[in-house]
Amino acid sequence: MKIILKEDVANLGYKDDVVEVKNGYGRNYLIPTGKAKLATESALKMHEESLRQRAHKIAKAKADAEAAAKGLEGISLVIPAKVSSTGTIYGSVGAQQIAEALEQLGHQVDRKTIRVKENVKELGKYMAHVNLHKDVTVEIPFEVINENPEEQVVEEEQAEVVEAPVEEPIAEEPAAEPETEPAE
Repeated sequence: MKIILKEDVANLGYKDDVVEVKNGYGRNYLIPTGKAKLATESALKMHEESLRQRAHKIAKAKADAEAAAKGLEGISLVIPAKVSSTGTIYGSVGAQQIAEALEQLGHQVDRKTIRVKENVKELGKYMAHVNLHKDVTVEIPFEVINENPEEQVVEEEQAEVVEAPVEEPIAEEPAAEPETEPAE
């Protein structure tokens, strides 16, 4: 089934794309929710004409996305996270945290446009992809660090101080005999 997308749909396409989907997906989800319309012959002609008329708006949107991409180039983020003693993060770092870090630097990026291919659950360096336009994507490196590095140092010192316990033989006590009441 061919449809025309009315808005961006993740993992499918962008607004005004003509895509092929399975019948059930189009008929039961995309069309009833208003995310797409059926690509009939007349709808395709109207779509082509409206695209020609909106070509300058699309070019401006792409130019704005490219300008935003130049502003995002060279940025490297450091995201603090709460970390357990084993070095794993409580929860995970995702698009929301990356969007907040970018906002603190003065860049407004919708969290829905940010994709992190890996599941970020440990400290380390990762890569995020920001889709500003269907033709403009920026890769932003980010590093996940411990929110409280002092705690990690304290835990490491405690780990060094702790020694293996020495097992001492326990003297066995004689089993106590049950008390009986004297018979009257």
